[in-house]
Amino acid sequence: MRDIILEYVRERLGDENGVGALDETGFLKKGNKSVGAQRQYSGTAGRIENCQIGVFLSYTSIYGHTMLDRALYLPKSWIQDRERCREANIPEEVKLATKPELAIQLIERALNAKIPISWFVGDSVYGSSRKLRAFLEEQRKAHALAVTCKEQVVIEEKPQRVDEIAAALAQNDWQCLSAGAGSKGPRLYNWAVVPLKGAGIAGWGHYLVIRQNIETG
Repeated sequence: MRDIILEYVRERLGDENGVGALDETGFLKKGNKSVGAQRQYSGTAGRIENCQIGVFLSYTSIYGHTMLDRALYLPKSWIQDRERCREANIPEEVKLATKPELAIQLIERALNAKIPISWFVGDSVYGSSRKLRAFLEEQRKAHALAVTCKEQVVIEEKPQRVDEIAAALAQNDWQCLSAGAGSKGPRLYNWAVVPLKGAGIAGWGHYLVIRQNIETG
């Protein structure tokens, strides 16, 4: 079914490039028989609950939005219990994979299916994975991925935390722009762009984009 969906999307899109978005969601469960279910954080519930977690790759272009692919996250408690896996019909070849590693698998399948994705976006679950960022560079795919405040980036050969970089910016380094329309009008934030050490790829650059709440800083 996955291959049929990917082929259908590719045929409908032609050469029109779009954006691939990575994200995960939780499915609340009772009991311990659902594959991958355990007590873990669920963004759906906003707290730790007994749930399954799925990693998803969606696609947006001028034609609209669709779900491309998905993978079920299997926690260590499941993978290390091979008897439990056999009871749930989990193939022996399935190994432990982090959410970013599952995302790489989804991206590889989409690219192998010739889906015209020009760049990728994702939250800090994926942006904090250097393995995923390196993979996207190897594939020559641009990306805008969130990172946590403790992430370190390189400016002038010196690693620095991103929250420390933000705190050191001068007032005139910020520009006020809207992040889109909200229920009460434009959602205004201060924005700053900081060049980072280059990727070493012709025509490519690395940048830290910072968004600041106007009211709280």
